[in-house]
Amino acid sequence: MTAQPQTCEHIHFVTGRLAEHSLRRQLADLAPRVGFDYSVDVLGITVAALLTTDWIAPRLKVPPNASRVILPGYCQGELEIIHRASGIPVELGPRDLRRLPEYFGQQARDTSYGTYDIEIIAEINHAPRLSLTAILRTAASLRADGANVIDVGCDPGDAWSGVSDCVRALVAEGHRVSIDSMNVREIAAAAAAGAELVLSVNSMNREAAPDWGIEVVAVPDEPSRLETLDETIEYLVAADIRLRIDPILEPLSFGFAASLGRYLDVRRRYPDAEMMMGIGNLTELTDADSAPINVMLLGICQELGIRSVLTTQVINWARSSVRECDLARRLVYYAESQRVLPKRLEPRLVMLRDPSVLESSPAELDELAGLVKDHNYRLFATGEEIHAVTAGQHLHDADPFRLFEQLQANASRPIDASHAFYLGFEMAKALTALTLGKNYRQDEALDWGFLTRAEEFHRLARHPRSASAPAPDVAVPEPPEGPAK
Repeated sequence: MTAQPQTCEHIHFVTGRLAEHSLRRQLADLAPRVGFDYSVDVLGITVAALLTTDWIAPRLKVPPNASRVILPGYCQGELEIIHRASGIPVELGPRDLRRLPEYFGQQARDTSYGTYDIEIIAEINHAPRLSLTAILRTAASLRADGANVIDVGCDPGDAWSGVSDCVRALVAEGHRVSIDSMNVREIAAAAAAGAELVLSVNSMNREAAPDWGIEVVAVPDEPSRLETLDETIEYLVAADIRLRIDPILEPLSFGFAASLGRYLDVRRRYPDAEMMMGIGNLTELTDADSAPINVMLLGICQELGIRSVLTTQVINWARSSVRECDLARRLVYYAESQRVLPKRLEPRLVMLRDPSVLESSPAELDELAGLVKDHNYRLFATGEEIHAVTAGQHLHDADPFRLFEQLQANASRPIDASHAFYLGFEMAKALTALTLGKNYRQDEALDWGFLTRAEEFHRLARHPRSASAPAPDVAVPEPPEGPAK
C-alpha cells in the first residue's frame, strides 16, 4: 500500500494594495518555516484598514483547496459574513504585518536584539536637598527605566552630612551607587557606606583616591587640557586604582565638536581603557527633544567602545532620558554587531512622527459612504483634512469645529452630549496626526513610541477574532534583557 503524501494547510490571506508587497515578503519567509501553502487576495482598496466584511464578502475569491481565510487585523464587521461566503473558517490576523511570525507561534529569526554592553549611570541631581524617601522613590523609578547605577549628585560647598545614610539606604534597596562629588570628605563617607564609583577625580582630589578603595572616573582639570588628564591617569595607574576616563562632553556652541575629537583622541591613546561619557551636557542644554540626541550619542559610544554613560533627566524635554538611553543602547549594539543600519529596528524610539503615513483617497471614502448602512461615524485623517463617513455621507474639513457643524446639520438624529464629546476627542487626535505626520486610526491611541498610552475602544463592540475556528494562542516575546556576555 502506497503512503499518501502529506499536504500542507492552505491559508488564504486578504489585503489591500499598499500592504501587498510587505505581506508577500513576510509569507515567503514564514510559510516554509511554519509549513503552510498560501494565496493572497489583493482587493481593490488601497488601505486594508478600510476593509469591512460586508464589502469583502462579494469580492472574495477563495481557492478551492483553501482551509481558512485570514483578514487584516483592522477589518471591521461580522466574520460570520465571510464564513458564509467562503464556507471555511475565518479569523483576524495581526494589525501589524511584522507580528505575523508571532501570530503563527514563531519568533523572529534573530533573537539577539535587545542585548547591550553600555551601562547607564543615572544621576539624582541635588540629592542633599531631597528627603531620603524622595531619593529612594526616584532611584526605584530610574532603575525601572533601565539605569544600572544610581548616581548621588552632591552640591558644591561643605560635605553633605547625610551622604552616608543616603548611600547606605540605596545599597540596602539593591542599588549600585556612585557618588558625584569632588569633596574628599564627602567621597570618603560615601565609599565607606557602599558606593562603588566616584565621579570625578582630577588633580584636586586624586591624592585621596587610594584611601577610598573604589573605582573612579578620571577627568581633565580643564576639558581643553588633555595633558592634565594624562597626569591624573598616570597617578591613578601607579596607585593601582581602577578607573574609567571621561574627557568631558561640552555643550553645543561651547566646544562640542572639539570635545568629540578629544574622545577620539583618548580612545586612540588608551585603546584598552574603560571610558565614560556624560551626555547630559547635550540633552539638558539643547532646545530639542532628548531622544534623537541620546540615540546619536549612544551610537558614538558604541563605535568608540565607551561602555558607560552618565545621564540626567531634570529639564522637562529630557524627562525620559534614561528610558531613551536604555532603548538606544540596544539599538546601536545590534546595528554595530550585525553591521546593519539602525533603521526599522526600534519603533519605540520613533515618537514625534510615524515612519510612514497611510492615507485613503477621497474617492475611496466616497465609495465607503455608499457601502456603509449604519449611522455610526467613521473618522479619517487624510489630505490635510478630517473626514467623517456614515451611511450615504462623506463630510470633511481641515477645521474640526467646522466639520462638527456639518455633522450637526446633516445628522439623522440629534448628536447627544456624550457622542459629541467622543467625536471631539477623536477629531482632536486626528488633527494632531495631520499636524505632526502621524497615522490616525479611530478608537486607537496615536503612536508615540514607548510613550504611547493605550486607549479603550469606545465606538463599536468588537467582533470575535474568528468565525468557526479559534484564533491561535499568540505570545509576543519581550526583547532579551541584560548586557551582552
